Amino acid sequence: LAQEQDWLKTAEAFIQETLCPTGKEPNVQLTQLVIDCVKTVWSSQGSNQGLTLPLSYSFVSVQDLRTHQQLPCCSHLSWSSSAYQAWAQEVGPNGTPLPREQLLLLGTLTDLSGDVEQERRDGGLYVRDNTGILCCELIDLDLSWLGHLFLFPRWSYLPPTRGNFSGEGHLELWDAPVPVFPLTISPGPPIPIPVLYTESASHMLRLRSKPRGVQQNLAGKLVRLSALVKSQRKSYFVLSLGESSSEVSETASHVSIVVQIPAQLVWHRALWPGKAYVLTELRVSRVRGHRYRVWTTSPSSRLLPLKPECVEELEMDLEGPLLEAYPKPVPTPSNSQDKTGQRGLIRDSTLLSYSGTVTGVLNEAAGLYELDGQLGLCLAYLQFRGLRRVMRPGVCLELQDVHLLQSVGGGTRRPVLAPCLRGAVLFRGFSRQKPGTQSSHQVFGASLYEQLVWERQLGLPLYVWASKALEELAFKLCPHVLRYQQLLQPSFPGNPGLGLQLLAPTLDLLAPPGSPIRKAHVEILQELHHCPLQKYAQLQTPYFFPTLATLKDEGQRRAWASFDPKALLPLPEASHLSSCQLNHRLAWSWFCLQPSAFQPAQVLLGVLVASSHKGCLQLRDQSGSLHCLLLAKHSQPLTDPRLLGCLVRAEKFQLVVERNVRSSFPSWKELSTPGFIQKQQSRIYVQIVLADALILPVPKSCLHSATGATPQTDSTCPDGPHIEQSRLFLLSHKEALMKRNFCVPEGANPEVPKPTLCFYVSGSWLGGTQKKEGTGWGPPEPQGNEDKDQKVLLIFLGSSVRWFEFLHPGQVYRLVAPGTPTSMLFEKDASSCTSQRPLELAGCVSCLTVQDKWTLELESSQDIPDVVATNKALPESSLTDLLSDNVTNSLVSFSAEILSRTLCKPLLTPLQMKPEDTEAMTGCVKLTVALQTADCDSPPHLDIYIEDPHLPPLLGLLPGARVHFVQLEKRVSRSHNVYCCFRSSTYVQVLSFPPETTISVPLPRIYLAELLQGGRAPFQATASCHIVSVFSLQLCWVCAHCTSICSQGKCTREDPTCPTQTSVSQASIRLLVEDGTAEAVVTCRNHHVAAALGLCPSEWTSLLEFVREPGKVALQFVGLGAQLESSAKIDEPLTLFLRTLCTSSSVLRPIVLSFELERKSSKIVPLEPPRLQQFQCGDLPLLTRVNPRLGLFCLSIQESEHPSYLGVFASSC
Repeated sequence: LAQEQDWLKTAEAFIQETLCPTGKEPNVQLTQLVIDCVKTVWSSQGSNQGLTLPLSYSFVSVQDLRTHQQLPCCSHLSWSSSAYQAWAQEVGPNGTPLPREQLLLLGTLTDLSGDVEQERRDGGLYVRDNTGILCCELIDLDLSWLGHLFLFPRWSYLPPTRGNFSGEGHLELWDAPVPVFPLTISPGPPIPIPVLYTESASHMLRLRSKPRGVQQNLAGKLVRLSALVKSQRKSYFVLSLGESSSEVSETASHVSIVVQIPAQLVWHRALWPGKAYVLTELRVSRVRGHRYRVWTTSPSSRLLPLKPECVEELEMDLEGPLLEAYPKPVPTPSNSQDKTGQRGLIRDSTLLSYSGTVTGVLNEAAGLYELDGQLGLCLAYLQFRGLRRVMRPGVCLELQDVHLLQSVGGGTRRPVLAPCLRGAVLFRGFSRQKPGTQSSHQVFGASLYEQLVWERQLGLPLYVWASKALEELAFKLCPHVLRYQQLLQPSFPGNPGLGLQLLAPTLDLLAPPGSPIRKAHVEILQELHHCPLQKYAQLQTPYFFPTLATLKDEGQRRAWASFDPKALLPLPEASHLSSCQLNHRLAWSWFCLQPSAFQPAQVLLGVLVASSHKGCLQLRDQSGSLHCLLLAKHSQPLTDPRLLGCLVRAEKFQLVVERNVRSSFPSWKELSTPGFIQKQQSRIYVQIVLADALILPVPKSCLHSATGATPQTDSTCPDGPHIEQSRLFLLSHKEALMKRNFCVPEGANPEVPKPTLCFYVSGSWLGGTQKKEGTGWGPPEPQGNEDKDQKVLLIFLGSSVRWFEFLHPGQVYRLVAPGTPTSMLFEKDASSCTSQRPLELAGCVSCLTVQDKWTLELESSQDIPDVVATNKALPESSLTDLLSDNVTNSLVSFSAEILSRTLCKPLLTPLQMKPEDTEAMTGCVKLTVALQTADCDSPPHLDIYIEDPHLPPLLGLLPGARVHFVQLEKRVSRSHNVYCCFRSSTYVQVLSFPPETTISVPLPRIYLAELLQGGRAPFQATASCHIVSVFSLQLCWVCAHCTSICSQGKCTREDPTCPTQTSVSQASIRLLVEDGTAEAVVTCRNHHVAAALGLCPSEWTSLLEFVREPGKVALQFVGLGAQLESSAKIDEPLTLFLRTLCTSSSVLRPIVLSFELERKSSKIVPLEPPRLQQFQCGDLPLLTRVNPRLGLFCLSIQESEHPSYLGVFASSC
């Protein structure tokens, strides 16, 4: 047939070009032998449809495979299509079978690698033709095949994968190759072969007198085969022969043989444990670093199968003095697994042999796989680079002398098999599956994982955890934030790898550097085996690296799971609140998570970026971003913009979730009903002190644009250096970041402009403009009037608001403008719309708008000449100025600790606003703070109000935080209370975050007269006193919705009628108390009234129920005689009861009163001036001056420990 003729011509041309020696005449015999060999294999198929030649098959050369075959494939010449389909179906539903290609492959099987000029033997196996060479794997190698030409009937080819830096694929030879020429077997040694068996060979090694120049033949069963070890000096492996009937154990007689001749390294592929062999012409020698003699091969040694009829045991005189017995090995210094044992029991691994199938690739670069769906396999403690290319699901393995470790921890629950250098991994079947697509973190980092094992000497539990941690890091940061190569690069002297630096704090603790280096020959040859896998302890997972999105989701989940209105408003306080008060108190709350709240602990990691839209800092990874509030140190803000783009790793942090709730609870009784919650929102961010964190700079070339950061951009010209100019300025004040109105410049868009997020800073120029000269800055340009203070107002808007968190008063900064230098660039900005009058009032001579492309650098004031020493201390107003009624100096500055934060009504509420219009009302944030004073045990409290446009408040304004406020507006209420409000010039600096644990400090115990002395009186205190009389008492029921009086349980409001009929009780009482030193009028409200009246909870509840019918009862007691003025009828039983109660000893009794001052002012203003009062002492009238009465607000009332208390002078009676 013409088709067959064409196929034969093509075959002949291919054979001559690919298989015939170059430069010689065409070999007709070789061509015919190849075609006959192909026909023989093809005819064995049985269903060749009468064809004598495989016409659908084409010949392929090594070069063709390497160049054109980009996808994995397989070829089965002796199989029909149905046979291949049956073979492919066995892959299973989770895998994809190798696609079949109809290709014919021929080549010479050899152990010589490289080209003809650089041939070397390294234990590998290769297929060679005239076009090139390919490494290959063969299950059962016959050493007689080496150097012969073969047809390979069944094979698969896998092209190079990602991360394979050699750029070469490999062959997997499924069946025994078919020789093209008849195999010629070289003659063996004369028969019978004199041999030594293992007992004699082992005894011979221990003779004190070494036999010189004597080579022996050793025979025995292969009981142990080590891994093939490759070092810079040489490559070798060790095999152990034992008695034919013995099993390998520590007590069995066996002898080790070191094979290190390059031409003999390929024996490693031909040896099968359990089979018997003869090794000829062995000699006795010493291995460097090993104390005793070993058998080694010579260049003329041969490996032969043991046939009892072909050998005879050699009788030798082995008498003579022996070397001392093998001593017990000296314990090596503890490594990482011993360190981890301080928290767990040290265990011994189990040595065994195992056969199984790879069912999963966990981390190829780290050498972690899954066996039989239930075991882990770690090949990291071998030199497994050659194994890695074959390992994939479906590969059948035989593991010799492998360690079994159970309950290793570190995030792994399954038992792990891990061979050391003494064991071997033997292939017993190739995979039918097509290799899956590898993720980049499984491709890169092989050298880094090798460093963890061979240099850092990590034990297996810690190594497994480290590999999982590196996977988490790669998932978090690569490829859009960092490149895989950058994160997973190994460490070099002076250039530590980024991934290893992130794990270093834990690795240095659990596996300190300096552990002894593994000695491969000792690990393999030592009789009492010792290796890093021999002992281990279960590792408690130190921590893990969650993605920022996961951390945010978990924080919000826990925050809302813990949201309990009853816990936020506990009884009895909540029972007296109106609906509006109740919902305002629930409108804001916060939840804080520490790393210890997670099991295992979580480590925060992200790239620090600055938001050009919100002006805050963020941590960013692949999953998203997380707002953050950073402090450089305690009470020290962040000032260095070079931190942008750095990796921040924090083990100590606070994850804060601010919960905002819109609710419509009618009263406290419905707090357990979630249906009244209309809307839930949260703001989540993290607080970090950088002194407790690890900061790692990342080269800008490794940061991808996906970070969304706008770090300091480099103005780089392709053909020249950076062209920049800059100017120094000293910052004196920073204003609030808020939305402001700007006028529209001429020629701009005529549409109505919207308020723009921006902030102002004021400061002074330090010298003139400087130009870039090399790597530094040139001298400043001279100014017209250098003696004049060059004050400037800088406007940051648009993208430049990203610098907000780095700018702080008292610091020197450099403003850098990229591009060609222009004159007057840093002078007054003509486009700025700020009028001249405000600049004059601020004392500034110019105003400049910071451009988006400009960058900021922190400078040290010590390095700048002629800089006036500036006081970097935070501005503080005196306590007298702060709490005085004088409002001439209305801007105050102080440090304080935030005690509480609530949402309240705006300070300027429209008069006609109806109570039900709460949704239309803009909220106002109220901060109650304790002023930080050094000379006062109980610091004064102050209220600070934050309204639009300063909402939402800045991050970090949380109860327990210490904050410094600059230029708050001080105001005085009609009741002479001092409070403060935010304004546009207000600057806020968080000094410290809320403490992890709150320590309750008891109030100081004082006498009331101490409040009238000239010293600093405590704002809150406790005093033992006596209730002298009751001034007034009011009990009422009000509508929970509109606060109108409720009579008989119904709201009395008529126009319009109240939509609800829910009522709450409210109470107040004013008492006169004295402790023998002074008198005070104390105001008690709600549940404190019950304590003042001495009523138990059931009595108090019954009393309030009696008040429900009239709706309100108010009593006024005038003077010390307690004459009654009542809003109710005097003869009513309820009024009579209250009058009797208020004048009885049940109320007029000694108590322990905790109080705070009624007025927040610098001086204690009495309710009345000092007065003269006459007392009758027998028949003598006494006239004395009585101290003025104080105004106090009750915090709590407790019964006195001494009911017979008579005041401070009781001891003198």
